[in-house]
Amino acid sequence: MNDSIPDYTMQTAPAGYDKEREGIARGIIHTVEYPSRAVGNTRKAMVYTPPGYSAEQKYSVLYLLHGIGGDETEWYNHGKPQIILDNLYADQMLKPMIVVLPNGRAMLNDRAEGDHFAPDKVQAFETFESDLLHDLIPYIEANYPVRTDRMHRAIAGLSMGGGQSLNIGLNHLDRFAWIGAFSPAPNTKLPELLLPEPQKAAELLSLLWLSCGDLDSLKNVSDRTHAYLSQHSVPHIWVEENGDHDWPVWKNGLYQFSKLIF
Repeated sequence: MNDSIPDYTMQTAPAGYDKEREGIARGIIHTVEYPSRAVGNTRKAMVYTPPGYSAEQKYSVLYLLHGIGGDETEWYNHGKPQIILDNLYADQMLKPMIVVLPNGRAMLNDRAEGDHFAPDKVQAFETFESDLLHDLIPYIEANYPVRTDRMHRAIAGLSMGGGQSLNIGLNHLDRFAWIGAFSPAPNTKLPELLLPEPQKAAELLSLLWLSCGDLDSLKNVSDRTHAYLSQHSVPHIWVEENGDHDWPVWKNGLYQFSKLIF
């Protein structure tokens, strides 16, 4: 990768990209439960398997994270990722992948209720790192025919989940080669903590995607991250698009990011 990524031109997703089409093959999205040692109970995640899914094939995996007010169903309820992905497969624009939608609030009562900013809930978003690495990823790899090397594992998310994706992904480049953050929130670590060795990260990253709406009140988080990456010549795609801290930006992020990975 070159730090300018000259071959990438941002395009708005075409009309109808998130609308269900007739006459195309569809993937399946379902809920699984997995044992979490990090939390001490059984936790839920949603899993999307693509059209034509077969146990005889090996798949890459994208872990797609929600925001502070959501849970494992937030993307499904508001972003319709299965429709976006089905349409991309129909247009032959995606590599074969499984998409896992976890609950990034790793605590005993992980429902999206009460004060989302309560200290124990904010802490639970940090605890999720252990839950993901040591509980959820091993569960997925034990139960689905997936490739288990870093080149076939991606992490991305919106808002709080965008911050988690940067915090976890950049801290574990031995696990993730593809990282995406859509409107990352203030839980995002300061850039010098995210990437204390920027040149090492530059060598390891296959794709680092950062996008945010131009009207987003949290855009300063993305601006400071983009500035640091540029200053240290870390290859990344920076997209400043029309929009606020909302679903059109995040769905477009998924549409664009998923086409580029693997």
